Amino acid sequence: MNASNDQAPIGLLAGWGRFPFFVAESLRRQGRRVVGLGIHDHTDPELAKLCEKFDWIGLGGIGKAIRRFRGWGARQAVLAGKVHKVTFFRPGWWLRHRPDWTAAKTYYRHFFTGERDRNDDTLLGALVDAFARGGVSIEPATNFAPELLVSAGTVAGRVLSARQDRDVEFGWNLAKRMGGLDVGQTVCVKDQAVLAVEAIEGTDACIRRAGELCRQGGFTVVKVAKPRQDMRFDVPTVGVVTLESVAAAGGRVLAIEADRTILLDGNVFREAAERLKLSVAAIRDESASARAA
Repeated sequence: MNASNDQAPIGLLAGWGRFPFFVAESLRRQGRRVVGLGIHDHTDPELAKLCEKFDWIGLGGIGKAIRRFRGWGARQAVLAGKVHKVTFFRPGWWLRHRPDWTAAKTYYRHFFTGERDRNDDTLLGALVDAFARGGVSIEPATNFAPELLVSAGTVAGRVLSARQDRDVEFGWNLAKRMGGLDVGQTVCVKDQAVLAVEAIEGTDACIRRAGELCRQGGFTVVKVAKPRQDMRFDVPTVGVVTLESVAAAGGRVLAIEADRTILLDGNVFREAAERLKLSVAAIRDESASARAA
């Protein structure tokens, strides 16, 4: 290709949620061309309207994804949106998502022999490596849309009380440990007691479980980045849906990690937090550690 990197399109491999839309819109505002691939049963079809070219793949379509991006001239791509990992534990998932030869080579030891684990970092790291071998570099989405990262401070609602602050410190340390084990990145606590820890079910289901176990409500949700967070994938993301989950379950506080959490549609998010009477605080890792010391 004779096109410069600025002229070449950026590939967007899109999963579930609104995050892919924000990435595509940010790229378009910068004058970048966007070519997209949507994952069956995950991606909103409306995303195609923001892409110069668009196609669908199954979760097993790694080879197809690489061929499409290269054929469209994309040598850089971003991952945006959640992939529902529980799909891999449903009977016959491979019939719907059709692993191709590249996917089979990439994940054979994970899914067919059990020699390697299926943790998020392991699976996504293998995916990134497969794309690199195919000539497509996976880059952090926040390199192209840094404005999506939340800054430190009170994001919405009241400043936390001393009691809520203690719960944040308690939950923060636990969430960091869980993240380091690649179990999950969200914990729900009340009065320094653990109500729920996120695993494969995802953040919203974790929050709902906390509400079921703590009928009196008033608990705190802490969502952090992993200690060695790879910003190319699985970056913590919050939006209005997260707030609605917290409010519906009876939570009152959402604590997130500053500079390493993606905040979708900040103005709408803040308005929703005020309406739902939630407090949202963004905390830098070093400040949390200092307070807990």
